Amino acid sequence: MTAAEHDSPADARAPARHGEDAALDDPAGHGAARDDTAQSGAARHDADHGTARDGAAGDGATRADGGASGTPPPDGAHGRGDGAAWTPAGGNHGGGPGRAGTGQGGTGRGAAGAPRRGKARGRLLAGVAALAVAGLVAWGVVGRKQHVDSLQDTADAERIPQVQVISPSKGPPTRKLDLPGSINAWYTASIYAQVTGYVQKWYKDYGAAVKTGELLATIDTPGLDQQLAAAQAELGVAQTRANLASVTARRYKALAGTQAVAQQDIDVQVASAAAAQSQVVAAQANVARYQALEAFKRIVAPFDGVVTSRNTDVGNYVNGGGGDAGAHSAEAALFTVSDIHKMRVFVSVPQDYSDVLKAGLTASLTLPQFPGKSFKADFETSAQSFNAQSRTVVTELTVANPDHTIWPGTYTDVHFEVAGNPDVLIVPEQSLLFRAEGMQVALVGPDDKVHLQDVKLGLNLGQNVQVVDGLKPDDKLINAPSAGEMEGQLVHVVSGAPGIAPAPQFKAAATAAKPKPLTPAQQLKVEAARGGLTDQ
Repeated sequence: MTAAEHDSPADARAPARHGEDAALDDPAGHGAARDDTAQSGAARHDADHGTARDGAAGDGATRADGGASGTPPPDGAHGRGDGAAWTPAGGNHGGGPGRAGTGQGGTGRGAAGAPRRGKARGRLLAGVAALAVAGLVAWGVVGRKQHVDSLQDTADAERIPQVQVISPSKGPPTRKLDLPGSINAWYTASIYAQVTGYVQKWYKDYGAAVKTGELLATIDTPGLDQQLAAAQAELGVAQTRANLASVTARRYKALAGTQAVAQQDIDVQVASAAAAQSQVVAAQANVARYQALEAFKRIVAPFDGVVTSRNTDVGNYVNGGGGDAGAHSAEAALFTVSDIHKMRVFVSVPQDYSDVLKAGLTASLTLPQFPGKSFKADFETSAQSFNAQSRTVVTELTVANPDHTIWPGTYTDVHFEVAGNPDVLIVPEQSLLFRAEGMQVALVGPDDKVHLQDVKLGLNLGQNVQVVDGLKPDDKLINAPSAGEMEGQLVHVVSGAPGIAPAPQFKAAATAAKPKPLTPAQQLKVEAARGGLTDQ
């Protein structure tokens, strides 16, 4: 037995440990003290270090080091007893009693265990913080990489233009042409004053129906009356002179062949009688002229019709030269009378349709004031000459108007319908490309690449145009190509694209090789990319 065992009586052992210290020393729950040799209550001598560990069964005895070196046991290996402390003891190797120390305080693992546990907890928290920072950095890098990939997907998806393709259509069996027209009366007469005077009275106002010769107004002409009277007086003088000259001539003729008068005198008297008779005729003509002017004091209707204007009033001065177009002070017409039992329609027809202007052509008229109602018009004639500026020909149609429903000066829409050519293909105007190389269309091949095809156009049908060369019925062309469309350009064919929708007769066509749609994951990336880098 060692000295430490002799110097450590049984009653000197510290009371059994409680709580946490007891659980650490006795994990098996038997209360026996641990020693390195697993022998209860026996002191183990360390041959190398000279350390004696005293253990008693569950009593928490002090462990003394009897080694010569005086080295303390490892941290936490001493002071496990209730109030017991480790005390270094001198002496030779394996000799000398150990010194027991008195514990300070209650149950615990000793003063050296607390700092060690604090350091371990600090290192643990630092490690956790470092891992969190590294996770955040990694999450940001991965997120930015995903956004970059999304932007790339968006750029790839939107880089290729979206187009809608159609196929050419057969021409319509009939061609329709809608043109603006103007309606005029069958006859229109502007009535001017032929004598100078003052309006004495008017009898017909706007819209009045009149018959041929019916009185419209009267003009008071005192000057004309005096001129007529003077002309009549001059006629009387001329007739008297003519009678005298005639009598004188007869007398001279009776003396012819005698020595009383010369033959020359006879000839003079006969000529004078003839001249006097001519003066009578001249005077008669002058009287007739004034009498004719007197008739113009009464303004009458030239034909059956309607008074469409009245530009005078009682007491207005009128000039006899108003009807002279060459007069510088031409007066306005006093009345305008129109015959509207039948109307004339004038319309300018484009050169492309001039071949259909012939007898038998009909058209329908629609007027804004009569919605839903149409009037039939028949071809009358054409000017047979094109206007150099508009390249149109003036065409005249006629329409019956027995009840005077249509008025002169009316605007009308003229609708022509003529035979078409179904054997010629047509395309919408917006599908054409106007290039320096000529007229072209943008075809789309099976590989979704553009081919610019030259075409030759026929008649313009309004919104559509005939293509007489360059297209086949099964060709697929872009409905509304951009001006910058290039040969070999890759396009993305869709069922609907922004722009002008095709007409119903142009069936939308799909190419043989359709582009693959984006996967749901790619769609989500594209939508996220469009929203921007909101997470960063």
